Parts: sequence; C-alpha cells; structure tokens
Amino acid sequence: MTEAIASGGRSAFFVCDIFDASPKDDLGTMEHPIFSLSTRPDRRILSYAHNDVQVDVTPSVRGRATIHDKDILIYCISQLMAALNAGRPISRTLQIKAHDLLVATRRDTSGDGYGRLRDAFERLAGTRITTNLSTGGVEVTQGFGLIESWEIVRKARGGRMVSVMVTLSEWIFRAVQSKAVLTLSRDYFALRKPLERRIYELARKHCGRQPEWRVSMATLHKKAGSAAPLRVFRAAVRRMMRDGLLPDYTLTEAPGDLVVVTRDAHVLAAGEAPVLGPEVLEAARALAPGTDVYALEAAWQGFWADSGRPRLSDPGRAFLGWVKAQAGRL
Repeated sequence: MTEAIASGGRSAFFVCDIFDASPKDDLGTMEHPIFSLSTRPDRRILSYAHNDVQVDVTPSVRGRATIHDKDILIYCISQLMAALNAGRPISRTLQIKAHDLLVATRRDTSGDGYGRLRDAFERLAGTRITTNLSTGGVEVTQGFGLIESWEIVRKARGGRMVSVMVTLSEWIFRAVQSKAVLTLSRDYFALRKPLERRIYELARKHCGRQPEWRVSMATLHKKAGSAAPLRVFRAAVRRMMRDGLLPDYTLTEAPGDLVVVTRDAHVLAAGEAPVLGPEVLEAARALAPGTDVYALEAAWQGFWADSGRPRLSDPGRAFLGWVKAQAGRL
C-alpha cells in the first residue's frame, strides 16, 4: 500500500491499488440524467428539472461526457469506497494506472483504447454541471466539472499513458465520504448500448432490493435523458425487454403505458457462494435465537451476490456481522 501523506496526516493523493473492488456508483448521477446517451459528440445544453431538483449540463466543444465516460468515475468511486470501508485514508486526488482502469471496466486495452480513455478524461473535465442537488446532506447551488483536473504522469515508450492523476469534484467526493453510493453488477460494464446502461442505473436505484418498480414510459423517458422522441424510446425499451440483457433485472410492460422492473432472484450454483462452517452457524443461532440459520445463510448469500460477489478474507466474520445487523432491525 502506497499513499503520499501531506503535512497534518491528510492523504495528498490516493493510489488506486485495490484489486477487484466492487463497482460503486453515486446516487446523484444514477437518479438524474447527467451523462449523454449519444455516440456522437453531444453539444446540446441539457436543462432538467424533477421535483425540487434542477440540473443544467453544459458541454465543452468536445461534447458532453457520455455514459461510457462515466466508467472512470465508477472506477474512482469503487476504489475510494473499498479503501474507506477498510479504514484507509482517502483523497479526492487519485493516481490511476490506466491499464488497471481499462481492465476493471472491460474496455479495450489496445492503443485505440488508451486514446479513447484520454478523450473521456477531456469530456469529463469539460462538462460543467450547475445544480442544487445535494450530496452528503449538503445542498448548494453550484457549478463544477465532473472532474476538477487530470494529467498524464508517465507515458510509455510509444506515447501511451501509463499513470494518470485525477482530481474529483467536491460534489462527487462528498458522495463518497457520505457513502451515498450503490453497488453495481460487474456485468454492467458488459452492456454496450448507452440506453441499456442508463436503464440499468435507474433500475438499480429505484428497484434496488424491492420486488418491483413501476414507472410510466414518459417518466422513464425523462429520467433516462433520452433525446429520442417518446415513440422511438418506447420501441428501444421494448427491444430491451425482448433481449433481456440487463443484469439482475427484468423489464415488462403493463397496461397504461407502464414499465415494470422486477429484480431477478439469484440462483447460486453449488460451491459458488462463500462456505460457512458449522461453528459459524452455531454462533448465528446464538445471535438470532429461534431463527432458521440456514434461511439466514441463504439470505446472506443472496445479499453477497447482490453486492457484486466481493472477495471475502473471512466469510464467517462477514456473515455474523450481517446477522447482527439483521437482528438489530427486528
């Protein structure tokens, strides 16, 4: 573990060195259509209002940051949350190995892949947000870039970036500090169509672990931030229903031009879930007297799967901690 420490003990920058961190996304940009769904440079100014939230997004000459550019933010948030949960100091300035980011987000690692990554950094820094949307319980109407700055620290012999320093906006960093994030499926990065990614975000945000979420097609169109006419959007959503590619969620139609999002049940194959020994189950019985510990074990394994199947150094300890939390809610 390597972190540069400034005077006073605060981390000057955070080194992204956590292998296999669970993908995390901030609630603000999951809820509201900050990112463009276009595959061409989108230079339109977006003005979005929903309930009491106002969001204005102004692109640079290179266009508005796209939902694929968001991979960079997801990677940064994931690294910071893993460190925060482990008790490590964090900073909104991060040092990233470009190759690690590309691999973690399932992006092309060829020379073209590095070029597209550079373009993504430039769009993220150039896209300006003005909003009153709160993060970390703080509501301030302000303007900011999605990232404050970025720079290539080293280049490989062929001119390819190796290491990048990136400073997140205070708005994004407050979301991390307040843990206003949700875990994404690792298969999110396998979704290639921008609308699929956006609908998955909304499903994860609004359905979460509820059995279902019902939303009108018109409201879904607005929340998705699609520039297509409603009839074209409706046809695209129906194609998604037929294809069934969204991880963890299924889309169906209901009368009244409604979309119903239901959460898929996770079926774990034998040996796929963390193994708990008999002594761990006995300890669980003591923590939750009268409860079916095998039902608890199955529920925890489903929770583990929903959380992105993180690697656990001590599954028994993680399970017992979860049981304590569940018992505290009874």
